[in-house]
Amino acid sequence: MSGKITAIKTAGSIDSVLMALTKNPLVILGYNGSLPTGDRGRRKSRFALYRRAKANGVKPSAVHILNTPQDTKAVHSRGQHSISFTLSRNQTVVVEYCHDNSTDMFQIGRSTESPIDFVVTDTSGGGKEGEDPSIAPSTISRFACRVVCERNPPYTARIYAAGFDSSKNIFLGEKATKWKNPDGHMDGLTTNGVLVMHPEGFPEDPKQGLWREISVCGDVYALRETRSGPTRGKLAEGESSALRDGSLVDLCGATLLWRTGEGLMRAPTLRHLEALRQELNASRPQCPVGLSTLAFPSLPRSHSLEERQPWVYLTCGHVHGRHDWGQRPEGVEMPGEGEVSTTRRECPLCRTVGPYVALWLGCEPAVYVDAGAPTHAFVPCGHVCSERTARYWAETPLPHGTHAFRPVCPFCSSALSTPGWTRLIFQGPID
Repeated sequence: MSGKITAIKTAGSIDSVLMALTKNPLVILGYNGSLPTGDRGRRKSRFALYRRAKANGVKPSAVHILNTPQDTKAVHSRGQHSISFTLSRNQTVVVEYCHDNSTDMFQIGRSTESPIDFVVTDTSGGGKEGEDPSIAPSTISRFACRVVCERNPPYTARIYAAGFDSSKNIFLGEKATKWKNPDGHMDGLTTNGVLVMHPEGFPEDPKQGLWREISVCGDVYALRETRSGPTRGKLAEGESSALRDGSLVDLCGATLLWRTGEGLMRAPTLRHLEALRQELNASRPQCPVGLSTLAFPSLPRSHSLEERQPWVYLTCGHVHGRHDWGQRPEGVEMPGEGEVSTTRRECPLCRTVGPYVALWLGCEPAVYVDAGAPTHAFVPCGHVCSERTARYWAETPLPHGTHAFRPVCPFCSSALSTPGWTRLIFQGPID
């Protein structure tokens, strides 16, 4: 890396240091820096957790065993947070929660009601929000989960399934998976579950962990047979709901990446990614056939193809400019970012036949595991990043459907093929 880039990286680290001192972000995979319609209010591609001016955390206090609906209404009318476990028509266990001045609570879900801090909707492959919810009903709960953060060092953040609604209640009905633990306290799972994967050694030497399910009370369990199966998995002894740098949280429709402020100090900043883009463009890569100079669009990302946009033959990795020879496209002829063309062409350099797509720079710094040069592209979408970043995500299966897992591009959520990436081969200027 040149001295110029290193200097910019050092300057950019000042921003990261400030972030480390004040907040930790949760980033939705698949949006490459911002929602398609722009980040607005509580709907955005990333949410920064921070130390609130006044603590709003809660912790369990009294437990009530109620035998009539009237008793339940009386408990809920007290205005305290509570979790209700309906065991039968005639019996409900209500666990009251009291204020905890040592923690801050942040709630995540599909609902736009005021208790939700971070509004998350389904992420479709290709990074675009569902256009018609009636066609594809959301599988994300309205009050999906909550994160409880310690207000003092080491600022540990823990994930819990389900969030409190506008009545400050979490309600697990008769059909919900629930149980009484050996120590007597009640617990349960949400319909589609909240899954978590904690990697080891992220980001320096990241290794994927096992996917687990988090209960309403924050315990860790092996996965159910299917996503919404009636029987919980085995308790994962010794495992914690505490989030660590690189933890993934899956809400059955969207996957969130947790980054710590300390971890982001080792990640590239937008300023650094822009410097890498400028350095790549300054090398004047050329189309080996048309001999035109290629250039990546400026950051933040553009939404449409530009005249000098680089294209790549994904099978061999040779980078070209846009051309029209060869077979006619069978799908999207001029895809926008995140759209995958089914165009198959024969590379004029090596005669390899394969997909031919536009290249797009990955603009979400949080998903990078290093600050390396943009040398590799995901297959089949064409998003460009460092080699280590491409390899990590291509080897990280994310939940898909009721019991399947598959690796996806972290920038657009397109399902990856095998091996999921290709090394880019640029041709420099002839002069």
